[in-house]
Amino acid sequence: MSQYFVESPKHCAKKELNLGKFRYKKLFYFLSAFVFPFLSFILLIWLILRPSKPDFSLKETNVYQLNLSSGSHLLNSSIQLSLFAKNPNKKVGIYYDELQVYAAYKGQQITTYTSLPPFYQDHEDSNLLSASLVGTGLPVAQSFGYEVGRDQTAGRLILNLKVIGKLRWKVGTWVSGKYRFNVNCVAIMAFGPAIPTGPLTSKQGTLCSTTI
Repeated sequence: MSQYFVESPKHCAKKELNLGKFRYKKLFYFLSAFVFPFLSFILLIWLILRPSKPDFSLKETNVYQLNLSSGSHLLNSSIQLSLFAKNPNKKVGIYYDELQVYAAYKGQQITTYTSLPPFYQDHEDSNLLSASLVGTGLPVAQSFGYEVGRDQTAGRLILNLKVIGKLRWKVGTWVSGKYRFNVNCVAIMAFGPAIPTGPLTSKQGTLCSTTI
C-alpha cells in the first residue's frame, strides 16, 4: 500500500522561515561583496586627504549707524563688512550653503541676518565676501547705552561679525553631506569721545575662528 506524507502547517511555516533566512544571507553577502568595500574605499580616501576647515579673515568693517531710538531700548544699526574665505585644501573642494551673516556686541545681536548666495570654492581658492548688515528697532538690554558709552571713554569699540552656514566637501566626483559651521570675527575700531566725521572703520585684517 502506498503511503502519502502530508506536511503539517507547522512544517510549512518552518520551511518558509528557512527560505527567508537564506534570502537575508544572500542579501548580506551581496552587501559585503560590493557595498562595504566601496564605503571602505571612500573612508580611506577621506582619512588620507583629511580636509582642513576653511580660513576666514576680516578685511574691512564700517559702522555707519549704531544708536538707540529716543527714550527706548530699540537699536538702529548699519554695518558694512568684507571678508576673505579661503579653501586651504590641495585636493578637496568646498560647497558653501545657507550662509547668513550678522553682527553682535557684547553677546547681543545688533543686526538682522543677511543671507549670502551659495558658492563653490575650488582647491586652494579664495573668495571675497561682502555684506550689508542692518538693524531697525531691535530690542537690546537696558545696559546697552552704558556699555557703548564706556567703550567710547576707553577709546575703542569691539564688535563680533559672525557667519553661520553649512558646507559640503568635494573629492573628485564624490560630495559629502552637509556640515554646519560657525565663523566668529572680531573687529576693533577707534571710538573716541569726539563725534566722528565718518563711519567707524576697522582695517586690521583680523583672522577669524571657524568651528565645524
